[in-house]
Amino acid sequence: MTSPDHQSPAPEPAEPVTRDRVYRSPSGIAAGVLLLFITGWLGIDALVAGTGRTPWLALATLLLVVPLVGAFTLRPAVFANDDRLRVRNPLRVIVLPWASVASLRSGYSNEVVDTSGTKYQLWAVPVSLRARKKAAKRQTRGSARGGDTSTVLTEPERAQTDQIMGDLRELAETRGPAARSQGEPSVRWAYEILAPALAGAVLLGILLGVG
Repeated sequence: MTSPDHQSPAPEPAEPVTRDRVYRSPSGIAAGVLLLFITGWLGIDALVAGTGRTPWLALATLLLVVPLVGAFTLRPAVFANDDRLRVRNPLRVIVLPWASVASLRSGYSNEVVDTSGTKYQLWAVPVSLRARKKAAKRQTRGSARGGDTSTVLTEPERAQTDQIMGDLRELAETRGPAARSQGEPSVRWAYEILAPALAGAVLLGILLGVG
């Protein structure tokens, strides 16, 4: 029998999982809300007041259009914590532990590349060339006032999406070696979007086909 003075020490509690940082496109959300409002208004009016095949055509169109509009405007988001990057694109959800992230690239679009070379676009973090030009102009004016044209673009003077990409690169570099950040990428198709859109497309095709 073990004496009280020689009891095994209690296991240390596991490191708490950090909350996600969520990145989304405000302009995409605004456009999605407007498009869904217009589509819903016209579609419901056709369902209620339409005659003949009109209500059925309206129903098929709503089934096709509403999921796709929501998928490409409201749905995209990027979730990042200390363990992994989760990319919710219009039709797929990609989960990448930081150890599986090879690079995060910014060009005409922002994308993440895994260690196998597969690229995934970050729909929720769109590139704004206009914002980049504005940031470059602010930097140029600041350099001219300071008399130093070699000044590197500082964080507040970068475009917002470029700042986000910088934050994600920092997480990938610092958290990649961590034990919790190991694993392989996983990809899941958004069947909750694809199923109603496909049903609407089939119904619309049938209605148009029968004349």
